[in-house]
Amino acid sequence: MAQVLEFKLPDLGEGLTEAEIVRWLVSVGDVVAVDQPVVEVETAKAMVEVPCPYGGVVTARYGEEGTELPVGAPLLTVAVGASDPADVSDTAPAPATAATPRAAAPAPAAAPAPGPTPARASASASASASASDETSGNVLVGYGTGAPAARRRRVRRAPLSASPAAPALVREPVNGAAGPVPVVSPLVRRLAREHGVDLRGLTGTGRDGLILRCDVEQAIHRGATQTPSAVSAPAPATAPAPVMAPTASPSPAPAPAAASPSARPGVTRVPLRGVRGAVADKLTRSRREIPDATCWVDADATELLAARRAMNAAGGAKISLLAVFARICTAALARHPELNSTVDLAAREIVRLPEVHLGFAAQTDRGLVVPVVRDAQARSAESLSAEFARLTEAGRSGTLTPGELTGGTFTLNNYGVFGVDGSTPIINHPEAAMLGIGRIVPKPWVHEGELAVRQVVQLSLTFDHRVCDGGTAGGFLRYVADCVEQPAVLLRTL
Repeated sequence: MAQVLEFKLPDLGEGLTEAEIVRWLVSVGDVVAVDQPVVEVETAKAMVEVPCPYGGVVTARYGEEGTELPVGAPLLTVAVGASDPADVSDTAPAPATAATPRAAAPAPAAAPAPGPTPARASASASASASASDETSGNVLVGYGTGAPAARRRRVRRAPLSASPAAPALVREPVNGAAGPVPVVSPLVRRLAREHGVDLRGLTGTGRDGLILRCDVEQAIHRGATQTPSAVSAPAPATAPAPVMAPTASPSPAPAPAAASPSARPGVTRVPLRGVRGAVADKLTRSRREIPDATCWVDADATELLAARRAMNAAGGAKISLLAVFARICTAALARHPELNSTVDLAAREIVRLPEVHLGFAAQTDRGLVVPVVRDAQARSAESLSAEFARLTEAGRSGTLTPGELTGGTFTLNNYGVFGVDGSTPIINHPEAAMLGIGRIVPKPWVHEGELAVRQVVQLSLTFDHRVCDGGTAGGFLRYVADCVEQPAVLLRTL
């Protein structure tokens, strides 16, 4: 007889606590193989195809496309031991083909009888033990059929109940009161704090009362819609009714003026989540914490372009212009290691890093991403070109892994591809500096004492003023400009 096992959204690593369902790859009634991808989700880091560790027939899916689920929430159920949908007609949950959008718990969680959840948990446990031949035993970032669920990093876990299916929570005292508040993630906690929502006054719609982002957003919306109506609301019982009537009647119009901006026609609300939300959080933190400054210089890139053409004409793999700038950048960081560092606020220390993990800004259909080239200081121009091309293609296809988007120590930003000359970018926290490259365009330039048309580029360096002063930043940028104008300068440092 087929036994139904529940597959939950696994821990996807890098401290991620939630993911959005982008596309279901299977439907209810489909037969899935062990480790077959069943859903495509988007996290704050990347798009991920999630494989199911069970083989059998899909009996239920939880969550429509666009639904955001916390780690540990049910994704789907699989009848293990069945090879045909007809074999699981008696074991499949009746109407649970999809959960309500943004709800992290399936329909049985709202049933009045408390029995089904422990029963299903025990059945899943026994089925997992008896159907080991139908599962892979593989582990994907802390989950698998042969290992218990892993703990999420950077988040303190505390079970809401004795149920093994209870998701993780963060305990936080609110308004000075003691006791745990079941919140699904720090992002939800911060959202509540920024909008003045008391978490203790909310009833979570997640499993075992877990407070989800949608609960906080609904509370914010209720507060926005109730504010204007409070002006014209009847007075409380303690105030005499005849006094309030003549006072409120002359001014019936304030309510429309105070209406929420989203109520106006044509207003569109775009959720800050996924990659866009991660970018917003990181840039906000950078602007809040880092006292940045920017210096810039124009450089004659005519000789650099000629040197690159000569290298590519010699045969072999083609070398990109970005790779040439990256090679110059790593040489400059070797001379000015202060800029390849980070600031430890807790210890009040500047931490200088020995390796250069070079991030580069890449615009994709999903927004701005910053893939990271590991150990860029040890790579040749050809190796850098190949890695830039690989990571750029992965960014456009949405297949970058979280590890390829984190750990950078310095960022190279080629905003010249947008047709602009200069910029004052925001530093990619927790790094200490970013080199910007503008477009290379022909301009009048004094060359060897005469006016000539040369290929000119504007270079800018945005740096954390805590790690160095203007002298160091200026020295770094001047060295980069010297290498651009006279590539032989770079050869002397190799």
